[in-house]
Amino acid sequence: MTHKPGMRPAIDPTMWNVDFDKSPFLVIWETTQACELACRHCRASAIKGPIPGELTTSEGLRLIDQVAEMGTPLLVFSGGDPATRPDLFELIQHGKKRKLRVATIPAATPRLTERLIQELKETGLDQVAFSLDFPRAELHDGFRGEPGAFERTIQAVGWAHKHGIPPQINTCIWGESAAHLAEMAALVERLGVVFWEVFFLVPTGRGTDIAGLTPQTCEDTFEILMAAQAKEKYILKVTEAPHYRRYLAQRHEREKGRVHHAAPEGASVPLARRGVNAGNGFMFISHVGEIFPSGFLPVSAGNARHDDVARVYRETPLFRALRDPAQLKGRCGRCPFQAMCGGSRSRAYALTGDYLETDPWCLYEPAAEAADHQR
Repeated sequence: MTHKPGMRPAIDPTMWNVDFDKSPFLVIWETTQACELACRHCRASAIKGPIPGELTTSEGLRLIDQVAEMGTPLLVFSGGDPATRPDLFELIQHGKKRKLRVATIPAATPRLTERLIQELKETGLDQVAFSLDFPRAELHDGFRGEPGAFERTIQAVGWAHKHGIPPQINTCIWGESAAHLAEMAALVERLGVVFWEVFFLVPTGRGTDIAGLTPQTCEDTFEILMAAQAKEKYILKVTEAPHYRRYLAQRHEREKGRVHHAAPEGASVPLARRGVNAGNGFMFISHVGEIFPSGFLPVSAGNARHDDVARVYRETPLFRALRDPAQLKGRCGRCPFQAMCGGSRSRAYALTGDYLETDPWCLYEPAAEAADHQR
């Protein structure tokens, strides 16, 4: 199975013309924190039952209206497990009425059935994502805390193909999974998905108890991802590792026999000029309506229950600071790649307590490369 021409991915900034100062390219709404899985990296530390205070159906419909009105093209219903919400189909249908491109991420629980996939298709869902972190069942099931999760996910990808919903795979990279990334890339290719989102761990929630990556390991994984991307079997998106864009730019220039300190004009660097980052092209709404720059940067700038989400995104000091590279500190503040990269603001916050500080998982030293260039 390969990427079919008519199956366009949901999360590709090069497809859209969005002014990130006015509108996020993507809004993720955490519809619930209820989930039967016990994933070792879970940001939300999700539990089996619904959390008191979740946005109601009417509040959700109002939120969808605001997302559409501020010019955002893409809305993802996430969780927890969004399939636990009885109004999920109604929410999707309303998103489609408002001309949004809509996706969701059901968890690999017994709720994930072929009938669910068929009903999602009937509501007009544009894309469905499934989490798959390891290329082998025993490893993935252990990570997700649910025997059979691997096999159910593989089945669900097949159901998505059968019913005409473009499938996406989301993969978390952390200390133990990094060694399996090449094998994982081969599996994703065999599954014939249109989109592979590779998420670099941000140590929040349960994720604080598992091993992270070193800066050098990040660079090593970038090599694997670049090789996978070169095959053009699917769209690859790297999340919470924007320094992958810096890596691609540097490799591009080295292969041309030159070394520059920023991406050259016209360089063929995917997402380099449209890089989405926390608060910069991206907004996250929590299950109780808190408005965050990212689910992994849980600093609230307002609440969708009583605040206009467009005003929060455009005007609050938190979001404005995250869109201003001049406010970055440390190596990120000195880095000539800051406009295309900017570092993971979520990881900076998780590991330093300051969302404007240097991303600790990036090894790039701006001054060192500048010195080499001057010799």
